[in-house]
Amino acid sequence: MQMLHKLGRMPIALTAPALIMFLAVVGIPTCLLFLSSLNSPHFSVVNYQAFFSQYANIRVLYQTVEISVVVTAICLLVGYPTAYLIAAASKHLRVALIVLVIIPYLTSMLVRTYAWLVILGDGGLINSFLLNIGLISSPLSLVYNRMAVYIGMVHIMLPMMILPLVSVMAGIDRSLVSAAQSMGAPPLSAFWRVFFPLSLSGVRSGSLLVFVICLGFYITPAALGGLGDAMLSTFIASQVRTSFDIASVATSAFVLLAVAIIVLSMLGLNFSGTPGRTIQSRQKSLGKFYPLIGRLSGFLNEASTPNRAKRWASQLYRSGRSSVWLKVASFVFITLVMFFLLFPEILILAMSFGGNKFLEFPPSSLSLQWYRNFFSDPTWYEAALNSIEIGIIVAALSTILGTLAAYGLSRAIPQLRSFLTLVLLTPITIPVIVIGVATYLGLVKLGLIGSKTGIVLAHSVGAVGYVVVIVSATLANFDPRLEQAAKSMRASPYRTFMRVTLPLIRPGLIAGGVFAFLHSFDEVVITSLVSGFSVRTLPLKMWEDIRHQIDPTIAAVGSLLILLPILCLIVLYAVWQRSGARSQHLILKPNV
Repeated sequence: MQMLHKLGRMPIALTAPALIMFLAVVGIPTCLLFLSSLNSPHFSVVNYQAFFSQYANIRVLYQTVEISVVVTAICLLVGYPTAYLIAAASKHLRVALIVLVIIPYLTSMLVRTYAWLVILGDGGLINSFLLNIGLISSPLSLVYNRMAVYIGMVHIMLPMMILPLVSVMAGIDRSLVSAAQSMGAPPLSAFWRVFFPLSLSGVRSGSLLVFVICLGFYITPAALGGLGDAMLSTFIASQVRTSFDIASVATSAFVLLAVAIIVLSMLGLNFSGTPGRTIQSRQKSLGKFYPLIGRLSGFLNEASTPNRAKRWASQLYRSGRSSVWLKVASFVFITLVMFFLLFPEILILAMSFGGNKFLEFPPSSLSLQWYRNFFSDPTWYEAALNSIEIGIIVAALSTILGTLAAYGLSRAIPQLRSFLTLVLLTPITIPVIVIGVATYLGLVKLGLIGSKTGIVLAHSVGAVGYVVVIVSATLANFDPRLEQAAKSMRASPYRTFMRVTLPLIRPGLIAGGVFAFLHSFDEVVITSLVSGFSVRTLPLKMWEDIRHQIDPTIAAVGSLLILLPILCLIVLYAVWQRSGARSQHLILKPNV
């Protein structure tokens, strides 16, 4: 009890369990990896010189950055207008569109990659359709090339670009754009001068998130790309599996990490930037770095003022025919984006019920044979049971540690809170292959390679980050005066937390646990490095079959994994509704 009283006076100590796990599994091994790359204890840069002296390494590094930049650019070009249309939609339509974006975001990466193999393969959907209508005489090479890699990676990363943009755009006051138009600004000029600067924080956050995650991509380029499309993460993973030269592996990992850190330090990841500062900084940068452009634009602006005034007066009472075409174009665009995001999942669902020996769309006959294969094959259902068992343990462990850490961080001073939050979120904000290599080294030191305990710890390090983010967002809306009132009535810190704080933040805890479970259930890169040959999870089994054969049973497994996030969303919605009803009941109860 005395310990609880001490923790109540120093809540930052609640972050200690999560930090200890992070340091043991990732933090200290990362430092050891860095020292190994510098040839500790002699300390030299000979490993980095050897890395950059080989043309193949430079080419793979350049290729990794190039693919990441192109995918980020495509996601931004497609995601920005999509987020704009979602944010401008009515409330119910906006919620529906966000759910449609979240469903593929939560769907297994392996399932989506497998879907594009089925669509783009030589005997896939596109080639079969073109052959049947006689447009081509032989299959087109649509897979195992750079274009297939771009398509697969954009499909996986597009929701990660859309969601941050929507969150920022939904908070922008649209009356500012209307005010600019009322003063004679054309719609495009009003958008570029008013709305776009206010949305730059979302553009920066989404672009950095997509770029850094793309740097560590391993599964999709290896499945959809050719030999000339390998990324540095693939190179590192092959080094770990074949000849584990720790100095060489550490050097490659830290070269990749250095690229991510350089980009993050140059652009900065600021989620709390003020819109006004964004506009002012943009204007200052124009005046400082582009004085000629600034003067020229000011001159042209003054010269065009009379014409804009005349155009504004002439268009003031004009019928909005152009707006009709704009609405039609917007509807077509958002429909195509949703089709691109959802069609691979729908395709897998439909093909999983096919009755033939090969996958076809639409199925000529219906059957449950692939589901029977899944439940009758021990290699499949035992892998699924392993994933479920590990996922449940990871969800429980990470929810406890992440909730304690979020609670302690919410009561820490801002500087310390920012630093510790950055540390705890490191496993989900830097390339996953770097985390995988560090985790492998850490579990080797602990003797847990090839064990379920090791996999649980490896998954929990990243899952804690998701729980911290979600629970911290829930605690941001929590009124601390409720705790003060309970303590003023001589309630202990433990009793205050259990009777006051916990019931109010329970939806955030459940949401964090669900995301932690999904993170563990879908993890394949880190698992492939630390599982050894004794533990096989469902993603590992799927990855092995995708690389060696297109087993139709994967379609049945994929359909189950598609339904899993939908079920999780339904559970979260039910919990949220129940929590809202309970809060309303507590408010109305004193008046009864």
